[in-house]
Amino acid sequence: MNEEKFNMSMRKFLKQVGVTSQQQIEKTVREGSLSGQSTITAKVILTIEGTDLNHVIEETIDIE
Repeated sequence: MNEEKFNMSMRKFLKQVGVTSQQQIEKTVREGSLSGQSTITAKVILTIEGTDLNHVIEETIDIE
């Protein structure tokens, strides 16, 4: 395995996940469909095709 290539590819993937996830959360909150709520719960499920990986990240986000 080429460690440098792997690390660069991994960083690109994680950057894409982070940026697009933040954009979608902000869009959803700004649309106003969550009025009256002070927090939201967001969940990300990471899988890798061809493996049994099923990593779940769930977090409460303050929106007020």
